[in-house]
Amino acid sequence: MNNILCLLALLLSFDFSAGHSTVCNPIDLNYRFQINPPSYREGADPTVVWFKDRYYLFVSMSGGYWHSKDLANWSFIESSQIPTEDYAPTAIVIQDTMFFMASSRKKNTIYKSPDPLSGNWQIAKDSIDFDVWDPALFMDDDQRLYLYWGCSPAVPIRGIELDYRNNFNVIGNQTDLVKANLKENGWEVFGDHNELVKTFSWIEGAWLNKYEGKYYLQYASPGTQFKSYNDAVYVAATPLGPYKLQDHNPFSYKQGGFIGGAGHGSTFQDEYGNYWHIGTVSISVKHNFERRLGLWPAFFDKDGILYTYTAYGDFPHEMPSYKMTGPEDYQPEWMLLSYDKMAEASSSLPGHPEKNAADEDIRTYWSAGSGEPGEWLMLDLGTNYDVYAIQVNFAEHNTSLLGRSDAIYYQYKIESSSNKESWETIADKTKNTVDSPHDFIVLPRKRSTRFIRITNFRVPDGNFAISGFRVFGFGTGSKPQPVKSFSVDRNQEDRREVTLNWTKQSDAAGYNIRYGTAPDKLYQNYQVMDTDSLSIRSLNIFQDYYFTIDAFNENGIREGETIVCSSNPS
Repeated sequence: MNNILCLLALLLSFDFSAGHSTVCNPIDLNYRFQINPPSYREGADPTVVWFKDRYYLFVSMSGGYWHSKDLANWSFIESSQIPTEDYAPTAIVIQDTMFFMASSRKKNTIYKSPDPLSGNWQIAKDSIDFDVWDPALFMDDDQRLYLYWGCSPAVPIRGIELDYRNNFNVIGNQTDLVKANLKENGWEVFGDHNELVKTFSWIEGAWLNKYEGKYYLQYASPGTQFKSYNDAVYVAATPLGPYKLQDHNPFSYKQGGFIGGAGHGSTFQDEYGNYWHIGTVSISVKHNFERRLGLWPAFFDKDGILYTYTAYGDFPHEMPSYKMTGPEDYQPEWMLLSYDKMAEASSSLPGHPEKNAADEDIRTYWSAGSGEPGEWLMLDLGTNYDVYAIQVNFAEHNTSLLGRSDAIYYQYKIESSSNKESWETIADKTKNTVDSPHDFIVLPRKRSTRFIRITNFRVPDGNFAISGFRVFGFGTGSKPQPVKSFSVDRNQEDRREVTLNWTKQSDAAGYNIRYGTAPDKLYQNYQVMDTDSLSIRSLNIFQDYYFTIDAFNENGIREGETIVCSSNPS
């Protein structure tokens, strides 16, 4: 009996954050406020490379770059020796040196550093012979170096070989590789839901990977301000093509969830051999370029099809310390408990009510009437849940901040209660001096609680405002029943579009639609909350698609049991 009691005591006191490297999108970085008004943060167009036992992350208009040992915890390096004020930076490791370049209409300089951790760089080539926007560098197995670039509604993605042994001089001619084709590719159509049919599409953000002798050239469309921002991929037998569209596309796509977008990124391997895709996600409220970063695993299937797994992409996930075999190895650590729960606050501004902090939409937010200490927001989960983690997404209402400053940080306290009378502090950030605009907190131990309250102690400027006060854990009930009956209606006048209808379930908080080009290749994911229909407009007109619907709630996920083909709704 004593041994059992000791074991129970050990389990109750277990530190769930110890030894865990858990992430929750959007990635929590000290995103810089841009140097010109309006006041908004920006982080986009990421490149990640592995060099000397750590990852390096380069991001547009950031004043520096980041490094990490685990892809979960990042430290910032400020540097004025490379153009960190330019867009779409890229980097590559050649032998024992890292090389860097960024977009420019004037002078495309290549820099080098054997020790980027120091922030010190030197010029490797003063200028290449032509303008380059959204560059990407790729070194083949035969040690031949290639440059890819393009950012335009009219000009294709292009490539050329560079002789890095001879001052990075150009070898051969520029080659057109990928052109926009929005009449066939629904993912290239403008709009949050690819609904704004126009006569052009914006393509950009080239990146190249090689897998089992094939070259995978990715590009982004339709626009960085849209939730539909994605990366699609073409495949070739040689670095400069000709390239053919992969059947499964876009390979990185995320319209639903707390924050939408999964475009203009890079695909890289971690130290265990896993592929990851890091991309740009969209807020685009204060400015079209108000953006953040998201990270998801990527896989090549048995047929060499590349895809990014974005299902439940805004839920907490534990980073693997082993080689994953597929999406089954990257399921949510905990479920969402806070969606559409009752909220109270010390005060609220018109147009920014309390409910916005729990509506799973980063583009809406609650704002207190001031930024004064003592302003608070409380969620009533409705019943006691086992709470494991909380994500606080600050909305930064009415700020005038520009650039970086050591004074940009938040201080606050989070408390829990089961009766709304006696409160216990579960996260004390009242002495915090770290800039964490999307602070993700894994609690030292789980808390069985109903009420969660956050109280302001300090904001760097403006009002105390939150776009997502997100609570994660598990309920004690059952998973939802499977969705057994739904219809699929492909628009025959515009086969880029399909509409799904199903019967809403009272025990489901939301649904994840999985679809793809074959019953065993349901690689696309589209998450929706309390609804019974969805129109998807990102299809290729020549492809047939297969669909299934998973249901989820606070207790877990119930996978769909039926797969329906878009060409045969019956």
